[in-house]
Amino acid sequence: MRNPVKERASLVARHDFDSLSSHSAIEVRAARYDELATLTDMARRLVPGVQITEPALRSYLAFDPECILSFSHTERLLGAIAFLYLNKRGHEALICGEISLTRPDVALLAGSDDKVSATYIWAIAATGRGIGGLGKAAMHLRAPRYAGADCFAQPSTAAGRDLLIATGFKQITSFQPDLWCYQRPWNRVPSNASAARSTRSFADARH
Repeated sequence: MRNPVKERASLVARHDFDSLSSHSAIEVRAARYDELATLTDMARRLVPGVQITEPALRSYLAFDPECILSFSHTERLLGAIAFLYLNKRGHEALICGEISLTRPDVALLAGSDDKVSATYIWAIAATGRGIGGLGKAAMHLRAPRYAGADCFAQPSTAAGRDLLIATGFKQITSFQPDLWCYQRPWNRVPSNASAARSTRSFADARH
């Protein structure tokens, strides 16, 4: 499953992912098992090329209860966002194009006691105002377990690509086709520090 969104990207103002407002009326919480059939059907309708099944989603949710967040309003289910929390091996496999993103090996996923090295946005499927839940999903990823991990995604629709651009993702060079990365603000090297480091490295190279 990839990371498209059926809704227009214009529904999300241009902000860094971590700066999206979390004051939406949309409720965002860990998905329940009794919602998986509806979410699977929604994903098949909204996400091109979806191959995931309800039993597969159930197995990933059992492995990590926070890997799928549902979006709802007044008890009406509006969609969900699914994550792959990758361990160091999984992070490397993603960059090297050595991970199956349709049925990822759980050995590449961070266990509940493992450090999350990278977060892959596996899918976003939302209808109507459900896309407003993204700010709370971003807030979820600021919890200590996930905060140090940069986010990755692959768009499969024009709207999905626009959404990534609008939220600060950038396409990167990797063996994984069309891979985009959002570097968390606290992981970024300030431009002046980067320039100073480059100048220092150049000067060191001359001696």
